[in-house]
Amino acid sequence: MDKGALLDRLGLAGEDRLVLAKVLDKAGQAESRNIPAATDFLSPQQRAWAQDCLRLAGIPETSYVSQGGYEGAERQILLFLPDWMEPENAESPIRCLRASFREDEKPAHRDFLGSLMGMGIVREKVGDILVGPDSADLLVLEGVSDFLLQSWTSAGRTKLRVSAIERSNLHIPAVQRKEVRDTVSSLRLDAVAASGFRLARGKAAALIESGKVQLNWRECVKPDKPLEAGDVVSARGFGKFELAGVGGLTRKGRISIVLQVYV
Repeated sequence: MDKGALLDRLGLAGEDRLVLAKVLDKAGQAESRNIPAATDFLSPQQRAWAQDCLRLAGIPETSYVSQGGYEGAERQILLFLPDWMEPENAESPIRCLRASFREDEKPAHRDFLGSLMGMGIVREKVGDILVGPDSADLLVLEGVSDFLLQSWTSAGRTKLRVSAIERSNLHIPAVQRKEVRDTVSSLRLDAVAASGFRLARGKAAALIESGKVQLNWRECVKPDKPLEAGDVVSARGFGKFELAGVGGLTRKGRISIVLQVYV
């Protein structure tokens, strides 16, 4: 199946189609040139699409690794490796920067991202932006790190001091989640989503059928889709949760579940 047919099968268009075309190009480059080849940073949804596309293309998961600069990174690259290279021997193109500022200024994530975009840095060259009380740590591709070290001096009205750091020195904020224990009549997507999003089941089903719900970063329009432990459900405007655990039946025949709801 050629590249065009693969992309047609996934039904993506516009910018999303272009992103996947570039992923396939990088996979082909690693194979044809026998050298490592890395994509730009991908969102979780883009990575899910890329994995589906690569699977359809017959490219095994063992031929590439996902990297975001730290465990649990939201935005990650795919690094394709030639047959002769083991993942632990591959040099990552990700660089770590720290933008320090006065603690009383408190710039937000959007201030840093807006400043980068204003400098002409496209979003796909920047991974996660980890904002702390007096600094923000950034994961960027090596092609833009030197430019930012030399030229990035402010985010809005906030003055910045930018330096390179090692990955081991990253300040990684704790993920804010709360545990919710509930019971559901079944492990159908609409039943579990109703619990996670605090909706009536009918409204959860309608939300799913409207195409606004993602299951493991892929759009799912089937309310009766069965879930299992580890699945992640998200919907714009409603948040995100993980089905962290599935227990036994209650006396009334309902299923005990544990959700980790992102806050």
